[in-house]
Amino acid sequence: MHTPQQIHISDYAYALPDDRIAKYPLAERDASKLLIYRGGQIRETLFRHLPDCLPDGALLVFNNTRVIRARLLFRKDTGAMIEIFCLEPAVPSDYEQSFAQTAHCTWHCLVGNSKRWKSGQLHTTVTVGGEPVTLSAERVSVAGEAGDLVDFRWDNPRCTFSDVLEAVGVLPIPPYLHRETEAKDLQTYQTVYSKVKGSVAAPTAGLHFTPAVLAELDARGMEREEVTLHVGAGTFRPVKSDTIGGHAMHTEHFAVTRRTVDRLLAKPEHVIAVGTTSVRTLESLYYIGCALARDGADESADEAFTVGQWAPYDADAPTLTAEEALRAILCYLDRRGMDRLWAATQIIIAPGYQFKIVRGMVTNFHQPQSTLLLLVSAFVGGDWRTIYDYALSHDFRFLSYGDSSLLL
Repeated sequence: MHTPQQIHISDYAYALPDDRIAKYPLAERDASKLLIYRGGQIRETLFRHLPDCLPDGALLVFNNTRVIRARLLFRKDTGAMIEIFCLEPAVPSDYEQSFAQTAHCTWHCLVGNSKRWKSGQLHTTVTVGGEPVTLSAERVSVAGEAGDLVDFRWDNPRCTFSDVLEAVGVLPIPPYLHRETEAKDLQTYQTVYSKVKGSVAAPTAGLHFTPAVLAELDARGMEREEVTLHVGAGTFRPVKSDTIGGHAMHTEHFAVTRRTVDRLLAKPEHVIAVGTTSVRTLESLYYIGCALARDGADESADEAFTVGQWAPYDADAPTLTAEEALRAILCYLDRRGMDRLWAATQIIIAPGYQFKIVRGMVTNFHQPQSTLLLLVSAFVGGDWRTIYDYALSHDFRFLSYGDSSLLL
């Protein structure tokens, strides 16, 4: 029997014509199309009818991350344009603390046109709250795949780094849209429930939700919970190896409240994840809980846990029930007097994966030969071609601004 590491990514190729990639969203978010897949059967409707399609008692879990204006453009005295793409904070490493800094912070960044920036500081001046602010950037180290370390300083202590980013930064949109960010993307490339700043890409399944759809879910007594996973640029990283065993998954940081873990325990057969980022977060909880059940008596255990890429497929992978794993998390939080779990994940969900917590998902249509397509295939027992053939032959729109599916 093949292991997930032996999967050939070429088996997950399909022809995606450029005209099927949605370059812009629809004027009404919930007017997008929704494909419903249940037990091998497919039908379609409009997204605004999602509440009609969900099983009774559904518990929907949303990713409330908010996309930041992560692209910073600096022009050198020579005229060369340098782009600095902020990936995640380094000093301080906490997102909230970094955004609240008033003079200085350091981030892991991707640097465009890097050869033109050998050393020295870059500068740009912007207006924040009616006052001029000069932002300086200096590359302090080259850190490989984690990105370069870039030191940012600015000269107005009344401005936070969040204020500076809002003034000088450009909202990143997916590279496959092949266009520059436009003013309307500032609204359309955020979910209506986004709250916690930190992502460099939107959790796009959530882009279809409107206040009206959320209100209808509430009216029907369907519960809603939120997690926070900050989506990294690695979400767009193509699989370049022949088999997925050669693909290195990126690390993404997440937070889950004690209340959410409680609700997952109360409704174990009703969990519907909104987006692949919510899927990855929820499934990662299981492996964190198993680690805590194993090491929970050790009060010196690090509060930041990382789920490894291949943890679900190890020969000694844990065998606890989901309930046992979630209870271990609650015990850990109670022991530490914490109201939320902070962790990170590199998990890759591919055919052969056994889902522990998620019973359904809302997700868009993903790129060929991508890890997100592997995740979908794992959930539908390998039947992804049936879904994608239907979508391609029935005028569904693909990728971030495209239509979506409900997989049950």
